[in-house]
Amino acid sequence: MKYEVGDEIIVLHSNEEGRVVELMNDKMVMIEVRGVKFPAYMDQIDFPYFYRFSKKKVVEEPKKPKVFLDNIPKEKPQPSQIKTEDGVWIVLIPKFSLDDFNDEVVDILKIYLVNKTNTAYTFIYKQQFLNETNFEIHNQIGAFQDFYLHDIDFEKVNDSPSFTTDFSLVNQDKKKLAHYETALKIKPKQLFQRIEEMKDKNLPSITYKLFDIYPDYIPEDKFELSPLVANGFKIYEVGKTRQNLEPARSIVDLHIEKLTDDWKGLSNRQILDIQLKEFEKWFDLAIAHRQPSLIVIHGIGKGRLKEDIHDFLKPKKQVKSFINKYDSRFGFGATEILFN
Repeated sequence: MKYEVGDEIIVLHSNEEGRVVELMNDKMVMIEVRGVKFPAYMDQIDFPYFYRFSKKKVVEEPKKPKVFLDNIPKEKPQPSQIKTEDGVWIVLIPKFSLDDFNDEVVDILKIYLVNKTNTAYTFIYKQQFLNETNFEIHNQIGAFQDFYLHDIDFEKVNDSPSFTTDFSLVNQDKKKLAHYETALKIKPKQLFQRIEEMKDKNLPSITYKLFDIYPDYIPEDKFELSPLVANGFKIYEVGKTRQNLEPARSIVDLHIEKLTDDWKGLSNRQILDIQLKEFEKWFDLAIAHRQPSLIVIHGIGKGRLKEDIHDFLKPKKQVKSFINKYDSRFGFGATEILFN
């Protein structure tokens, strides 16, 4: 290995000096430059000694007359000093090792929050596997800064990791939202493809953009209700909403023949859309009525409806847990949802 932890280095394209803080694999190291840590390939860095030795010596020029601060013209920023805003990202950096057959395998994923905007944020970050929290942190990230979050064992990727981050501005602005939550779900197959693509294109990391610009606050329009009342519509007080809702159900059967009589000419996509719309209706009513649980009968089939329902449930804060286990009434064709 050419480098060791603690070695001083120089970044070839910018001539910035730093040091090695971690050996990632036989091609990459983690370096720190001016307090910022990021990965670099070994051909992108070098030891600084030759650079220092080869620098031209500065020849002292004759002293120039003193110039007072008020008379100094403002220097225009050079293009290399101008930082371009490009949103906020979740960045995954795979750490490789060699297996018994000398093939590269991923051991862990290093997770970073990368802020490429000119705004500082407070954030609440939570990472889950199968709706169970694996890691959580509350902190701040400055403008144009990277923040190391944690590591994930690569074998856990099969448990469909999800990432939710609730952002707020460090310097509050009434024109901006008080909070802005982002959600990212990664499917194992897609991640494996991204890793192969990263290796083929010699990329340093896998990136997912969370947002471009922190959203503005949009006040709700006040709606005049009197014309609705005049036309026969019923208006209820917010506190009495549940009294006027459609009754909820504790068991919902999503078999298409239970939902419509005209289903035989429908495509599989149309049938699935009807089933999911029906499920969301009874899911919302269960929450509105504060039900403790809901059983959804989706059948076995090819599993597409069950998979879409489970994907819908995973990020929902109102869902405590859900399970698809054998039931004497439905076999494996139903999922029970427990609410918070």
